[in-house]
Amino acid sequence: MKSKGIKNLLIDLGGVLINLDRERCIENFKKIGFQHVEEKFCTHQLDGIFLQQEKGLITPAEFRDGIRDMMGKAVSDEQIDAAWNSFLVDIPAYKLDLLLKLREKYVVYLLSNTNDIHWQWVCQNAFPYRTFKVEDYFEKTYLSYEMKMAKPEPEIFKAVTEDAGIDPKETFFIDDSEINCKVAQELGISTYTPKAGEDWSHLFRKK
Repeated sequence: MKSKGIKNLLIDLGGVLINLDRERCIENFKKIGFQHVEEKFCTHQLDGIFLQQEKGLITPAEFRDGIRDMMGKAVSDEQIDAAWNSFLVDIPAYKLDLLLKLREKYVVYLLSNTNDIHWQWVCQNAFPYRTFKVEDYFEKTYLSYEMKMAKPEPEIFKAVTEDAGIDPKETFFIDDSEINCKVAQELGISTYTPKAGEDWSHLFRKK
């Protein structure tokens, strides 16, 4: 990778670092009375309040109220958060080790479509490892809900490269969405789309 002039890594969170369990999330929403959650919930095409919270257009409280409205029943914030966060499983230790190793050779950034509820859970439960916390793995984290924009909008990639002061041609982007990678490629960024659960450390092994 270094021999190709790559200096910077942009790494996605969901499906690339953290394992996801969509079916578990749907089942847990059904258990608290959200019967038609599948119609509202799609990993790459979130609609309505799901997309709004990913882009930071509504607060966590407004998201929870929206869920209650769709369900038509009173459930607690804790029940909603538990069901919503059950989408997230874990970040394997070998990927955390890899991130730490990659930081020795590259400037590593996180670029994720995520929301406040998920991000708080991830910081508390997925990234803490040995003595390390989320800030130890990345030069900076770029989160859709904070930036008020989301992949695959070209603007989010432009905002990241401008803010970080990095050259797209010296940047490699790892994301599990083909459309996200396609847009990044159009801006001059090299990409790789791993399959769910893939160990993509082979990208950085010397041939």
